[in-house]
Amino acid sequence: MTKDYKDILNDKDIDAVLVCSSTDTHAAISIEAINAGKHVFCEKPVDHSIEKIQAVADALKEHPDIKFQVGFNRRFDHNFAAIRKAYDDGKIGEAHILKITSRDPEPPNPAYIKVSGGIFLDMTIHDFDMACFLTDSDVEELYVNSAVLVDPAIGEQGDVDTAIITMKMANGALAVIDNSRKAAYGYDQRAELFGSKGMVATSNDTVSSAVISNADGVTGEKPLFFFLERYMGSFSEEMRQFTEAVINDTEVPVGIHAGLQSVKIGLAARKSVEEHRPVEISEIQ
Repeated sequence: MTKDYKDILNDKDIDAVLVCSSTDTHAAISIEAINAGKHVFCEKPVDHSIEKIQAVADALKEHPDIKFQVGFNRRFDHNFAAIRKAYDDGKIGEAHILKITSRDPEPPNPAYIKVSGGIFLDMTIHDFDMACFLTDSDVEELYVNSAVLVDPAIGEQGDVDTAIITMKMANGALAVIDNSRKAAYGYDQRAELFGSKGMVATSNDTVSSAVISNADGVTGEKPLFFFLERYMGSFSEEMRQFTEAVINDTEVPVGIHAGLQSVKIGLAARKSVEEHRPVEISEIQ
């Protein structure tokens, strides 16, 4: 145990580090770790600043043997991984339409909004990465319709709590994300990818898949409520794959490009809300 992360970076017996500190320290600590010869797993987002993320990318160019993975755990979720596999296997043909539903069970404390970067860089950033992952393409352009419908205090912080984001992907596919900071029935995490040959969709995870049908009606379990319950398996899997990449000297599954693109998309979404217009990702530098 140590109170100073520099002790870890100076320890020659340590090969890899996890950067899970506050977001505003991610980039600086990551660069120090890279320069110290440590492989890095960095929690998302790498930073809220494109310039600082690019500085991490530049450090990686100077140390090409260093592994750097960004913590987009949903890529390792069993449901979303199954969608990508169906797409990769050609089961649905070319991607045409992606729909992602992502609704939190409870809104955050309004004070958290100030440090989190807001809904697009804190919550929706996962969905932006999922859009890229599930369609195997980058976002080219987006437009956001948004509102404050859950908690007026969130609006007072200059943020929104409800949003519909429409996107055009570089491969021609269209994508829609719907977000809410509060779903009374639990953590709502669903996706559907429609293509030229078919469709693949996933439902919410529940404690049990049992459905009771009787004279009173048809009932089943609500979605899992907390994100740690819902995504525990994905957290374990992303760490397993990072460890394997370090041990076997193979490519990490989620690199700095994903970290950079997701923040560019988030900043473009914020710009769309502020300027009430479609925004091309290329506008974000």
